[in-house]
This record gives sequence, structure tokens and C-alpha cells, in this order.
Amino acid sequence: MAGNMKAVKLRIKSVQSTMQITKAMELVASSKLRRAKERSEKCRPYFDELYSTLVNIANSNTDFSSIYAKDNVNEKVCYVVIAGDRGLAGGYNSNLFKCFEADAKGKAYSVLPIGKKAVEYFKHKNAEILTEAFGEIAPIAVADSFAISNLICEEYKKGSFGCVSLVYTEFINILSQVPHTVATLPLADIKHKKGGESGKETGGVKNIILYEPDSTEVFNTIVPEYLAGVIYGAICDSVASEQAARRTAMDAATSNAEEMIEQLNLHYNRARQASITQEITEIVGGAEGL
Repeated sequence: MAGNMKAVKLRIKSVQSTMQITKAMELVASSKLRRAKERSEKCRPYFDELYSTLVNIANSNTDFSSIYAKDNVNEKVCYVVIAGDRGLAGGYNSNLFKCFEADAKGKAYSVLPIGKKAVEYFKHKNAEILTEAFGEIAPIAVADSFAISNLICEEYKKGSFGCVSLVYTEFINILSQVPHTVATLPLADIKHKKGGESGKETGGVKNIILYEPDSTEVFNTIVPEYLAGVIYGAICDSVASEQAARRTAMDAATSNAEEMIEQLNLHYNRARQASITQEITEIVGGAEGL
């Protein structure tokens, strides 16, 4: 009985130590989540403005022709997959990879992984990896997003692949993060998007926008910037989603640890009470024998 009580006490101490770690990780994730949300919200207007410019150029020029806006005969897809650097975030990484697998099924593809978990996953699958230079998501900044975009655009123009898709986790709120696959190139359907007027109305007069040297050249220059903005926005969303998922997972782990400690304390107290009762019984029995 004494040995059992000692084992329970050691187990309680072990769970308490684990609970301290999970609580600390929850607080750290909460702190990082606030910063990640702010960064995500700040970058969205930049992407929206670039996209509206692309739509305007595509819809306002009859002589418009760009490699980025044509359907490509090459059906190979380049996936930019944004995962986390670490685990302990519930189903964050596994749900993202399930989303990727569902979209990539039956397709020829190459990948540009962002984040340690993404690199590990595609190395294990022996997938064709475009580059491993962005194997950590934590230090990636705006300049890195432009480097990724330029690399993808160069390979796209060479014909290495005919489509580019982005796989990331959209941050909805602290309790909801949804993995998505978004086609980014080619922009074949951009002329069908709303807002493609050839100019702005001012007092009943339409102002025609002229692009130098020409609309196609301006469009081709903006597309890498647009793609970089999309990638950076997806990275910001993914980082916020990862921290939210980790916060939720660590909160659940802390709650489970508290319940386990409560159950172990109950078990320990019952064992202790049984031990005391047994000792009293033995003393009374010994006294009666005398």
C-alpha cells in the first residue's frame, strides 16, 4: 500500500511539472498570436490594392496579352505549402497536409515548402522540391516573400510548371483555422472579376489610364509583387493560425492535466485513508489479543 501511495505521489508531481510547461506554452502562444494577428491585418490592404490594379489593367486594355494571364498547356502544378516549424499545435499541420493531398491527388507537381514541418513532410514523400531555402517560417519577412515570388515567376516563365497553387491555413478566429488551397497563377479568369473598368468617372467624363511603356509590361511587372503579397499574407495568416492552434492545444492539455491531478489526489487520499484504517484495525486487533 505504501509503495502504491509513493507511486501516485510521484505521478502527481510529474503531471504538475507537465502542466506548468503547457501553461507557459499557452501564454507564449497567446503573446505571439496578438502580434501575428496585427501583422496579418496590416498586410491585407497592400494585397487588395495590387489585385485591383491587375484587374483594372486586364479589363481596360484591348491589346492586353500576358503569359501570367493565359491558360497554360503544361498541367504540372507548383504548390507553395506553408506549414509550421514545430508540433504541439493540435491538428494544425496534419490538417494542412490532408488539404494538400486532396488537391494534389492524381496531379504532377513540384513543391516549394515553407516551414520545417513542410520540408520534413515532402522529403519523406520524396517529392520534387523547388528549394529548401525557406525551411523555417519564423524568420521569413517581406523580402523573403519577394524572393519566393521571383523564383516562382522565373520558373513559371521557363515552363517548369503551368500552374501555381498556395496551400496555407486561413485564420478565422482564435477557435477556427481553415486550411485552403488557392490557385494563384495563371490569372486566366482575371477579366471576369468585378471592377474592371477602363477608367474612373469624374463629373460624367471617363478618365482613361495610360500605362508606360505598355499595359502588358506594367502587368508583368506587378504580378511578381502581387504574388509576393499573396504569399506574405498567407504566411501571416498561417503563423497566426499556428499560434492559435497551439494556444488551444496547450489550454486543453492544461485542463486535462488539472483533471488528472484531481483524480490522482482522490486516488491518493483514498489509498492513504485505507492505509490508516488498516493500521488502526491492526492496533485494535493487537490490543484485544493482549
